[in-house]
Formats: sequence, structure tokens, C-alpha cells
Amino acid sequence: MAIIVNGVEITEEQIAGEQGNHAQAPSARDAAIQELILRELLQQKAKAAGIEAETAEEAIGILLEKDVQVPEADDAACQAFYDNNPESFVRGESAVASHILFPLGEGLAASLAKSKAEGVLAEVQANPERFAALASEHSTCPSGKQGGNLGQFGRGQMVPEFEAAVFSTEAGQITPALVETQFGYHIIQVNERSNGDKVSFEEVKERLQAFLTDMAGRKLMHDYLAKLVSEAKIEGYSLPAMA
Repeated sequence: MAIIVNGVEITEEQIAGEQGNHAQAPSARDAAIQELILRELLQQKAKAAGIEAETAEEAIGILLEKDVQVPEADDAACQAFYDNNPESFVRGESAVASHILFPLGEGLAASLAKSKAEGVLAEVQANPERFAALASEHSTCPSGKQGGNLGQFGRGQMVPEFEAAVFSTEAGQITPALVETQFGYHIIQVNERSNGDKVSFEEVKERLQAFLTDMAGRKLMHDYLAKLVSEAKIEGYSLPAMA
């Protein structure tokens, strides 16, 4: 059955041409279809807004710059996050952890990867002793060959989202939810923890501001895309739910 997006067909030729850009996705075909659907919706939105540009990519860029404006996190937001997450701002603290990594994909492919990751998370929470085996089977990180073991690391050695999750989880526990970073979706098992000294707000303020601004931007983009999808008439393909 043909895939139709608000009356516009996504052809097999387009899908075949796009698949090569999603070789790391769990399903290159699904990732390609989702990306093409999203791109088509954005192009239609740009056209409806009267945006003119030399290429479709430029038109989409102009559209998103206009519709998805991300305010920079202010001092109050940074201070509130710092105060509410004291365990995340400790110097000299270290941990030994393992993880199972799933790729983000592009566009709506993220939803597909997230669904798979949530299924594995449920399995490993029910059977923690299978963590290493599931990491070996599913993780796209080279550490998967060692059961997901990342060894020992301290503050500042991992991306903020990963670090915050590890240092707010007790030794011997698995994070209760997926942890999203620029690298993908992580299921994390904290094997060991050791405490350190508190880092001052001024030391982390700039880094924290960048982190909070980035997270706000991701949420705004997700909500914008989810709204486009909810308002569209898409035939011939069922998109994963964008929770």
C-alpha cells in the first residue's frame, strides 16, 4: 500500500534512496520512512507559511528558526536545578557503571528506537542478572562486547544527562527510566559509587545553562513535530506514538 502524507505520496524510490542514511537504526527502512514523512510535513508547513527558498532544506530551516525559538536558560532556572539536584554537583565522586545503548535515529526514527529500548528496559528490570547478556545482544556501543561495562569514571567524564543519572542512582541499581543523551537512549546499571566534595554553583553555571537550554530545545522540537503529525492525514504507514 502506498504511503500518502496529506495527499502526497512517499515513493519506494525515495525510501530506497533515504535508507542509506539510517544504517545504524534498528530498521533502516522504518527510519527512512519516518524521516521522509517528517520532511514532507515540514515542507508542506513551510509552503503553507509562504516561505520561499532555493532548496527544501533551506525552507525547513527558516520555518524551524521562526516556529521553534529556544530561550536561553536564565540564572533562576540554573540555580533551581542546582539546588534541586545536589547529588549531581559533587567533585571527586566516582562510579563504576554499565550501559545498553540504543541509537537516537533521525526524525521520527527516535520513537522507534525508544520503543525498543523501553522493551529491553522492562526486561532487564524484571531480570537484572541478564543485563550483561542483553547489553551484548542489543547495545550499539563497543562496550556491549564486555556486557556494557564502562569501567570507573568520575564527574565531568560523561555527558551531563548520563552523569546525572549515574550519580543519582544507588550502587547495585538500574536507572528506572531511559536516559537520553546526544548518543542515544541508555539503560544504565550502577555497579559501584564513591562520594566526593560539592562543586560550587559558579563553577558549573555556564555548563548548566548550556545543558538546560539544549534540553528545552529538544522538548520544543519534539512537541512541534508531534503536533505536525497529529494534525496530518497519513495513510499506508502507522507512525510510533510520540509520547
